[in-house]
Amino acid sequence: MKTGLSRRSFLKAGAAGVAIKVSLLPSPTQAELIETPPRPGADWLAAGGKPKYRLDAIAKVTGGKTFSRDYRARDLAGWPKEQAHAFTLKATRVDRVFDGIDLGLLGDDLKPDRLVLHEDLVADGVAIPVPGFYGDVFFVPKGQTARLLGQPVAMLIYHDFARYDAAKRKLRFNDKVVRYGPEGPSTTPGPYGAARYVRIDGGTPDAEDRYSSLKETTIRAGFKGEEPQWPAAGDGDAMARGMAAAVEIEREIAAAGDDALVLRRSFTSQSADASAMEADNGNVWYDRASGLLHALIATQSPYEVAEMAAHIVSKSTFPLKSIDLKIGYTVGYGTKDHAIFPYYCVLAGLYGDGRPVRLANDRYEQFQTALKRHAFQMEKVMVIDRKTGRFRAMTGRYRTDGGGRENFSVSVGTVGATAAQSIYYLPKSDFSATIVSSRAVDAGSMRGYGTLQTMAATEMMVDEAAEALGLDPVEFRRRNALKAGMKNSQGAIPSGAMRHGEILDRAQQHPLWANRQTRKAAFEAANPGKKYGVGYGHVHKDYGTGAESALCALEFDATGRLKLSHVAHEIGTGATTSQAVMAAGLLGRQPDETEFGKVRWPQMPLETTDEPYTLSQEEEDKRKANPRWTPSFTSPMSASNSVYYLGHATREAARVLVDLAIWPAARSLWSRGIGGGQMAPEAVRREDLRIVDGRVTAAAMQPLAFAEIAAEAHRLGLVTGVTVHSFNRWQWAEAEFDLPDTGKRRFAIDALAVKYGEGAPAARRDLMTQDGWHFVERAAVFYPPAQRNNAGVTYYAPMATLAEIVVDTGSGEISLLSHHSILECGNQIVPELVSGQIQGGIAMGIGHALKEYLPLHEDGPGDGTWNWNRYELPVSKDVAVWSQTSEVLPPLSDTDPPKGMAEVVMIAVVPAIANAVAHAIGKRFYSLPITSEKIREALA
Repeated sequence: MKTGLSRRSFLKAGAAGVAIKVSLLPSPTQAELIETPPRPGADWLAAGGKPKYRLDAIAKVTGGKTFSRDYRARDLAGWPKEQAHAFTLKATRVDRVFDGIDLGLLGDDLKPDRLVLHEDLVADGVAIPVPGFYGDVFFVPKGQTARLLGQPVAMLIYHDFARYDAAKRKLRFNDKVVRYGPEGPSTTPGPYGAARYVRIDGGTPDAEDRYSSLKETTIRAGFKGEEPQWPAAGDGDAMARGMAAAVEIEREIAAAGDDALVLRRSFTSQSADASAMEADNGNVWYDRASGLLHALIATQSPYEVAEMAAHIVSKSTFPLKSIDLKIGYTVGYGTKDHAIFPYYCVLAGLYGDGRPVRLANDRYEQFQTALKRHAFQMEKVMVIDRKTGRFRAMTGRYRTDGGGRENFSVSVGTVGATAAQSIYYLPKSDFSATIVSSRAVDAGSMRGYGTLQTMAATEMMVDEAAEALGLDPVEFRRRNALKAGMKNSQGAIPSGAMRHGEILDRAQQHPLWANRQTRKAAFEAANPGKKYGVGYGHVHKDYGTGAESALCALEFDATGRLKLSHVAHEIGTGATTSQAVMAAGLLGRQPDETEFGKVRWPQMPLETTDEPYTLSQEEEDKRKANPRWTPSFTSPMSASNSVYYLGHATREAARVLVDLAIWPAARSLWSRGIGGGQMAPEAVRREDLRIVDGRVTAAAMQPLAFAEIAAEAHRLGLVTGVTVHSFNRWQWAEAEFDLPDTGKRRFAIDALAVKYGEGAPAARRDLMTQDGWHFVERAAVFYPPAQRNNAGVTYYAPMATLAEIVVDTGSGEISLLSHHSILECGNQIVPELVSGQIQGGIAMGIGHALKEYLPLHEDGPGDGTWNWNRYELPVSKDVAVWSQTSEVLPPLSDTDPPKGMAEVVMIAVVPAIANAVAHAIGKRFYSLPITSEKIREALA
């Protein structure tokens, strides 16, 4: 039985026997981000630390910003100049066995210089990384059926572009090239997993729960065919008790009387494509003589790509000494996070006969093979007290189609189930996720991660319930919204204040909502044949994975030149800008040099098996006695983890540098002179330190420039460089470090390395043995217990959207007139980036609600004929681009952390539109997208 709990739990029971250790990486393994010049100028930050433009803005507007896709071998230092190219042939049938390929159409002139088949990989010992997660084979073996539609059967490599291009054009759409034999047994894997989250409170929100996942356990199931087999109910172990609680909820629903509204509905949410403008691509050069593998690959997870590439090659007949991975700017919306495509690029390089080989999807291939958004089938029940208008119970059965490779399907399904309660407090709840396989294209961590599907359905159902109860939909939400200290459906208390009440107040007072009935009457009187409606959606999206980890380094020289190094890299969210702004805000100085996408950290000799979810508490307690052990080394880039999780490493590195360098250096400068200098008359404390106009001051002390402090810190031999490693399991890890001449200090990190200034004594400088750094072995560490993973999530960002629409009753066309959104995301690091995420996310949500749709099977993208001529995306006229507005709640204080908000912004608009349609024509829809055909059918 597969037990993946979290979205990053790909090393779990389903991948038994695979334990990838960082120490197994070839040494030295290098990775770097190819950053596009020009760098920002000295005017980048305005007074107060506000950036005038994105870090990469000049390059963008001048056409100089490059992506991974833009590079060829000749552009990369040290690479051969001759560029080879490759493409794959794919199976478009899964019912008949693969019987080889027929390249006769190419003639002698266009035959590939190298043909790679499954049997070649077997002979050379090249195995799939993480079996199960990435499937079991790269290419369909001869004599077997394909696992999924669009699975590659062969790779063709050409030493020149002209022959490659001509051959690819000849073979495209030709159904005679891939040969099929007789019908064969299915090789599509079995169901991927099932999990159930049951909770019954103790009578009040504050009382101890009778049962919850956090208190007891998440319930797991095996399968009989495609149906989950849940444990028997009883008073035995925790799962049996959980099933007894589930039975109790079912009985209560069945016995509900006239004093309760029992609403049962079925919903479907479609498969969709991320449609990132940069299709998957990579360029790999393998030099057999030296054993070096050089790669430039578009990915959101560079560390994982480096690990897995080393893993698959090191077990083969290809000698391997080192991997040099370069990554460029990229955009993926989750489709480049733990995708299989980079490993096909590695295969191309291995078989390139010493030449760099470029493998790059065109748009047809991207539709055929790129990770998709999961299709969901949902059965939901709500029980509401008619007198109070409050929830008594809610249940949901969520069936997720993961396609022919597992990828993150288990965690997408379970995250969707845990999010299904949306913003509401539920005294009793029972949500289960069943994640099945199919012959469809595999789906992964696409933006929204299952929560778009389940929360949109909940919000559509909430509106229908309010109508049945005769309550204003906003008022109904107000009665049931989570308040601070209340528990989620897993029994965990979310972080911080729940500010849904403030959002509801603003929504209720907004003219779109307050005047919706009078506007409807006036509009429809003036526009015969058209129906006006306003709808509301209100959600909150979790951010994080339960195993978020990051590394950041900040260091300065004696002149005050500051360098920032970070694992974060740019995927379009503005992460590189926000990390630099965070550092500048705490240090009073913008980084003069930045290094993003950094994977090689020799100053951090950490050890891990990257099993943050599956390691038992007992085993973890043993391992953490090793001062170099960590549950996870680093996280990939995702839409919502940069500002909070990756930013935590930046903020902690800056705070440590302030504590160990800036504060003592400033205090030394202020104490100069007779009698203790200007500082002596005042009681100056560390908490008094402030950065004002880029200068350091405290309690009326003379403001100091960063350069002055840097020079003093180096003169005194203080810490002048800090590297930190952070880890979060729905709570931050903390550790104590015994520092020379400083004593024990506790920080919200689990590993620390430092550099000492030029004036440090020899004994202290001798400690800097890790590539010029002193790795400080921690004296104690405090990791959140593994049980915290049963919380599912504790961090949320809320978003509400009002949508104003018109339905043409003749054509069925839905037009979006305007929309207004209300977001709460703590302190905004760069408000302009938040605004950009809101606008872009809402456009994606509108597409999901009204336009985007992919059939799952033979008539879907796996057949290789889909492109944007068939897949309809929203354009500016569809998203009310000139009439959209938004507002962001002000933070509660200047210490509010920023929240990960880049995913939540796309969700609320989906139910808002569906609810607006119901307001307009009195018809509700339970299947997305809501197309003009569905409207005409409903009105017929």
